[in-house]
Amino acid sequence: MIGIIIVVSIALLAGLILSVSSIVFAVPKDERVEALAEVLPGINCGACGYSGCEAYAVALAKGQTQNGLCPPGGPETVEDVAEILGEAAGAMERKVAVIKCQGHIKNTQSKMEYHGYSTCQAANLIYGGDGACQYSCLGKGDCEVVCPEDAIVIENGLAVVKAHLCTGCGICVKACPKNVIDIVPEKYKHHIGCKNTDRGPLTRKACKVGCIGCMRCQKVCETEAITIQNFLADIDYEKCTNCGKCVKSCPMNSITCPISPVNAIV
Repeated sequence: MIGIIIVVSIALLAGLILSVSSIVFAVPKDERVEALAEVLPGINCGACGYSGCEAYAVALAKGQTQNGLCPPGGPETVEDVAEILGEAAGAMERKVAVIKCQGHIKNTQSKMEYHGYSTCQAANLIYGGDGACQYSCLGKGDCEVVCPEDAIVIENGLAVVKAHLCTGCGICVKACPKNVIDIVPEKYKHHIGCKNTDRGPLTRKACKVGCIGCMRCQKVCETEAITIQNFLADIDYEKCTNCGKCVKSCPMNSITCPISPVNAIV
């Protein structure tokens, strides 16, 4: 009995010490963190630069980051966060996903018959996929599956973004093994629809609309927004004025534009 009494007494004393310690050394809880986490989308896409919505909420509450870094939340979330933090809501630039490839079945072909798991990740492990272009969209739908807004569909073997549904979260970018998806401000309308860095002759063999690095777009661009790197055109969006001269100059129709029908899938 004496042993039992001693053990029980020690347990009670230890519990009392822990209870007092939890009160004395308790870290003050910022109620704003919970409020911020509630107004954020909760999809944990990482587009804000943090591991998830809760981490972003903590950083906002501590003043370690700025409002407006959550593309999926949009302007409404910016206003809600600003109200919680007692700040003025600034403007938020809308961003969308862009497929930097036009390798649908009308423009390219397969180099082999693929029989395996119908995912881009799996197909990419077999000689870079079944497409003739080793840089192209594999069209198995990994991006379509992970998109929380159902903004991506596969049409004719190529991923297509429904811009009006896209929130620019960037989850699709992480899912694509070919890195053919970029997140860009919606206001920019011209994009290089190609990721092929091979020399022109090789690109022509792989795709009808692949960029061959001919430099015509670079020469006509008055703002020097286009440069050729590794036989592939690249647009500096901050310099781009959406003039459209590059689209008209491209002999391969490699530059996409929503108002131009030349690259439409028919």
